[in-house]
Amino acid sequence: MAMARNTFGTLVVGGALTATLAALVYPSMLGVQATSSDPSRIIANTQWGPLTEGDRDFVVKVRSAGLWEYPLGELALEKGSTPEMKEAGKHLIVGHAGLDELCRKIAPMLNITLPNQATPQQQQFVATSAAQSGLQFDSTAANILRVTHGQIFPTIAKMRASTTNTLVRQLADLANDTVLNHITVLENTGVVNFDQVNFQQTTPPKLPKDQLTPPAAQPGALTPRPDLGINTASPTPSPTAS
Repeated sequence: MAMARNTFGTLVVGGALTATLAALVYPSMLGVQATSSDPSRIIANTQWGPLTEGDRDFVVKVRSAGLWEYPLGELALEKGSTPEMKEAGKHLIVGHAGLDELCRKIAPMLNITLPNQATPQQQQFVATSAAQSGLQFDSTAANILRVTHGQIFPTIAKMRASTTNTLVRQLADLANDTVLNHITVLENTGVVNFDQVNFQQTTPPKLPKDQLTPPAAQPGALTPRPDLGINTASPTPSPTAS
C-alpha cells in the first residue's frame, strides 16, 4: 500500500515538487550558516569538557531546526490529508519540543547564544508548504522535511562520535533518536520522492549568507505537547516485503 501511495503521489505532484525543491534547496538545507572557521578549535574549557566551534554550531543548528520544523509539524497536524501525514506532524511537534528543551537547558551552561527566530530560508520552507493543500501539501512538506533530516543525520553521527563535551554528546544522543524517528514517519507518508530527495541532499545550489543567518537571539521556547502522546525514541526497524 505504501508503495502504491508513493507511486500515486509521485505521478500527481512530481513535476511541481521537483521545481519547488530546486527553488528551495541551498548549500545547507538546514538553513543555518555555519560560523565555524575551524570546527575543532576549542573556544571554552568547561566542567563538562572542552567546547569547540563545531559543538557550539551544532547546538545552534538543533535549536534553529525546531524554530521552523515545529510550526510545520503544526501545519501537518492541521492540513495533512492522510492519517500518516498528521502522525508525522505530531512527531515533529513532540520531537522538536524535546530537543528545544534540552538546547535551552545546556546553552546557558555552555555560554551559547541561541536564535529565537527561523532564518529567511527556513521561513520560506514553512511558507511554501503552507501555500499548498491536500496531497500537494503532504508531498511538499514531507519532501522538504525529508531532505533536511537526511542532511542533518550524518552531522549528528559525526558530532556524537567526535565531541568530548558531555552536554553536547547528550544533545547528539537525543537528536539522533529524534531525527531517525522523524525520517521514519515522513517516509511512512508514502509521498517521499527518494530520487529527488537524494539528489537535493547531495547537490544543493547556492544561497546568499544573509538568507542562512539566524536573527539575533531572544528569550523563547517551543511548547511541549504531552497531550499528543507521541514517543520519538528510535523506532524498531520493521522491513516490509517489496
